[in-house]
Amino acid sequence: MITIESLRKYGANVDEGLQRCVSNEQLYLTLVNRFLDQNTFPDLKAAILDHDLEKAFHIAHSLKGVIGNLSLSPLYDVIYQLTELLRNRTEMDYSDYIQRYEMSYSLLAALR
Repeated sequence: MITIESLRKYGANVDEGLQRCVSNEQLYLTLVNRFLDQNTFPDLKAAILDHDLEKAFHIAHSLKGVIGNLSLSPLYDVIYQLTELLRNRTEMDYSDYIQRYEMSYSLLAALR
């Protein structure tokens, strides 16, 4: 079960995330779990692999907003970089970013 303490150990900026949820721990934990339940990264990965950088950017930008609002710092660092590259429609090998995101996401999901 995800707890405030396990999120801290993961590297999330829990205090910032809680501030956005008016210090309601239950709301914050519910939103983190909902984020995990609605994993849209496979859609982002597919768009990148299909070289649809326009679609990939829109998905990444949306993910960046959700992850940023939840202050999930390890994921945010990766999705921020990925979003900025996609914003510029940079043609490149994104496999390192995909791998880093998936690793960080797996660590978060393992907290359940």
